[in-house]
Amino acid sequence: MRSPARKSLDVLLVGGGILIADQVTKALVRTHLPPGDSFPAEWPVRLTHVTNTGAAFGLFTNQSVILTFVAFFAIGLIIYYYRKLSEGAWVLRAALGLQLGGAVGNLIDRIWQGYVTDFIDLRFWPVFNVADSAITVGAVLLAVSLLWPDLIKGRGPVEHAPTTAGDRRGEA
Repeated sequence: MRSPARKSLDVLLVGGGILIADQVTKALVRTHLPPGDSFPAEWPVRLTHVTNTGAAFGLFTNQSVILTFVAFFAIGLIIYYYRKLSEGAWVLRAALGLQLGGAVGNLIDRIWQGYVTDFIDLRFWPVFNVADSAITVGAVLLAVSLLWPDLIKGRGPVEHAPTTAGDRRGEA
């Protein structure tokens, strides 16, 4: 049986790892790539330094104050939901750790800079960062685990074999 401290450690390790990866990559981009520049310039996937005053994918531009409050609310909601999780909900803990690390990473940018640094440029999608990716993957994991809990638990779809009168295993 896992202790509550061990359960917390899982979420903190995932969230902390995302937070560190997010902040280090953003610092490298801010240090080595001027805003608006891309590297390598002509590749299909590149680094492009963008400052984003809105939400993920450039939505709600110039709404940093409101988005800061939304981030604090989301972080509180993640912590509240995490505390309600059962012992074996490792996928949910991973999902919440991803979302927590991403939310804190973007919140740090908003508080200290007034905008979020984005840099992953697929050229067919709005520019994003590690935190945005973690939040998105965490949301997908959360949705899958809530919509298809048997799939996440490794049991696959439940199959019921037909029973016959001579088959005692099917009787209650």
